[in-house]
Amino acid sequence: MSPHAALRPQPTPLPTPLPTPASAPTRAPARPTTAAALHSVSAVTAVLLGLVAIGAMIHEPVLIPPLAASAALVHSAPTLPLAQPRGVIVGHLVGAAVGYAVLAASGGGAWAAAVAAGVTLALNMVARTPHSPAVATAVIIALQAPAPDRFVPLLFGSTVLLVLTGFAASRVRRGAPRYPAYWW
Repeated sequence: MSPHAALRPQPTPLPTPLPTPASAPTRAPARPTTAAALHSVSAVTAVLLGLVAIGAMIHEPVLIPPLAASAALVHSAPTLPLAQPRGVIVGHLVGAAVGYAVLAASGGGAWAAAVAAGVTLALNMVARTPHSPAVATAVIIALQAPAPDRFVPLLFGSTVLLVLTGFAASRVRRGAPRYPAYWW
């Protein structure tokens, strides 16, 4: 190579497209069969009605919106990381801990709820417990300040119940994806 070759303008390489994971969907998922949809809807409705019944018996609201979202994930997308027991149970407990910490530090409110949501998301990512409904648990605590001695045990019991019903429901219908994909 001559010393002047390095001074010549070199062609600019074309940008390389970002690689996509082999498992990344290129279109919307297939519509579930009627039987699969009915199975999921029935399982979600049954577990949520169970939470309402428990709440009525103990005179405490047990069904909160994040648990309904968790039930939907567990029963309609049982193989996703967001639906696995580790994320469902530990994720909600992390959300509760962050919600109460932010509440104690700030007194609650909308600004505190936004901070609690962000911190919960960050901690759940670090802890490898992805579960988006857990972020909403932190928000509820920062906005409504439920008594922790009642709320946390009910939250824990409810998440365990969601996981157990997901496990049971996945074994009732032949051909259904097995839940969980992993326990821990």
